[in-house]
Amino acid sequence: MSWLDFFQTPTDNCLITFGRGINASIAPDEEELFKKSYEAFEKKDILLAYELFFKSLINFTNTQANENIILKKTDTELHFELYQGLAKIHGTVTQEKLYAEINIIKTADASVAIKRYLLERNYQLTYVNYCSDETSIKLKLYQDNISLSPQKIYFPLRELAINGEFDKEHIKSEFSDIRLEDTGHLQKVQDKQLKIKYKFLQQWIDELEQKVLTLPSNDNTGMQSFLYLNILYKIDYLLSIKCKIHHELSKKILEYFGNEHSTIESKNEELKKYTQELKLLTYEEFSKNFYEAKYTFNPIEKSSYEDIVIFINESQNKIRWYKSNRYSQVIPTIYNYIAFYSLYNYGMNSVLKELFHILIEIQNSSFFQLLGCSQLYDASTQKFSKRSILHKIKKVQEESAQIYSTLIIPSESLNFASLDEFSNSYYIMLKNLDFEEI
Repeated sequence: MSWLDFFQTPTDNCLITFGRGINASIAPDEEELFKKSYEAFEKKDILLAYELFFKSLINFTNTQANENIILKKTDTELHFELYQGLAKIHGTVTQEKLYAEINIIKTADASVAIKRYLLERNYQLTYVNYCSDETSIKLKLYQDNISLSPQKIYFPLRELAINGEFDKEHIKSEFSDIRLEDTGHLQKVQDKQLKIKYKFLQQWIDELEQKVLTLPSNDNTGMQSFLYLNILYKIDYLLSIKCKIHHELSKKILEYFGNEHSTIESKNEELKKYTQELKLLTYEEFSKNFYEAKYTFNPIEKSSYEDIVIFINESQNKIRWYKSNRYSQVIPTIYNYIAFYSLYNYGMNSVLKELFHILIEIQNSSFFQLLGCSQLYDASTQKFSKRSILHKIKKVQEESAQIYSTLIIPSESLNFASLDEFSNSYYIMLKNLDFEEI
């Protein structure tokens, strides 16, 4: 690097999205739009109220609107399209009502098994329900507009979008011969990017198998759990898996934490078998599990910052135990696990999510570099791109100032002595943030 580069502002050339759901910023005037929508409902100006509400849900990449919601207004109606992954919602608003639907599959293609599945799903839903006509099986929402507010719209629409996406993913995974309706909005992932992801999937599983062999022969159950769960969370977030693999992976994680009648040893064995199945996937099979899409709602329920801090504390206590008992080989995995687990299980604000992502970029720098992103850590030399890291953190704080006026991210406390020490100091930094809104 030329010494002149030191005086240049570091740039972030990584435009790839990671993880599930929304990877974008909310509208800069989201709060004002929401407030005006409420006022319009109070005045019974229903079309304007809905228009303002939908505009508050449009998200942005940098300053460019993602067009996750498209509106068309006439004197008497407001027509909208709303995107949530596989689900495309068509809707119409009048002064009296809102009607919205998602086309799932053609009625003629529905097997008895699919009909039974969708019938059972109807009993699990609160605001929406399944119906069919001569053409399609649909998930629909009908809303009477007599007494409404933005809050009363948000949750029914979210239920429609989230569950429509979930059920289309489920059908695509379990009934591969069935063709889904309304998928023209999906975009293909570049073949070059998929080949890199496939290469790293194989590499990570190889590294996992080698790591398991280094564990002590006795009392290694907990360490194996961290290793196997970490790679599943890693695959979910970094590879942004969709379709069948995402469906199966999510099921494995749910079974691990939900099955109270199985031993940890047998659960680990199940995860081991599943990682071996992933390793045997051909590139052609692997590449069928990806698409790019727009999202409007976060699929994870919002969590409190305090819950995330508690989880970090508990995880750091486990690291101290492993360190004091000389089980150092699992410690770097746990530092990775904390971030991946948090992003998978907690619905967090955009600032905290971005800070977690920066840490993941550092911990998995070779993966990001091959995708064309800036290198923040060189594992071969164990050197950090300190200036770029601090610039990224500073940028997050500056962009959050409009919402969190008292937020100060104490990046000066970070320890760059080693990757483990950096990760530890980074989590300490994350535990001491003030998200008091203006």
